[in-house]
Amino acid sequence: MLSCKRNLANIMVSARRVLRSDQVVVSGCVQRCLSTRTDGEVRITEILKEKFPLASSLKVVDISGGCGAMYEIHIESSEFKGKRTIQQHQLVNQALKEEIQGMHGLRIFTDVPKH
Repeated sequence: MLSCKRNLANIMVSARRVLRSDQVVVSGCVQRCLSTRTDGEVRITEILKEKFPLASSLKVVDISGGCGAMYEIHIESSEFKGKRTIQQHQLVNQALKEEIQGMHGLRIFTDVPKH
């Protein structure tokens, strides 16, 4: 996201120059920053919703810039109660076993609902 913000700043400077010449330019980064979720984010979210139906919070973000090489997952579920963090992460890894094969990296953040 930080690199997207940097690119966005550079794009804004370039856009000002282009707009002076009455042209319209849309960058891939701007499209990604302002767009909805990627296909990979949707697919992974669906898998995790199916595997963890009691999840009270679930967020999947493609942090590779949209190419699907790396994701960050935040999931909060009562299904993690009584399990150590490593066990929680193992459950997520097992749920995404097939998808992980095509990834370069995965950040997992799990938690148990506080209430």
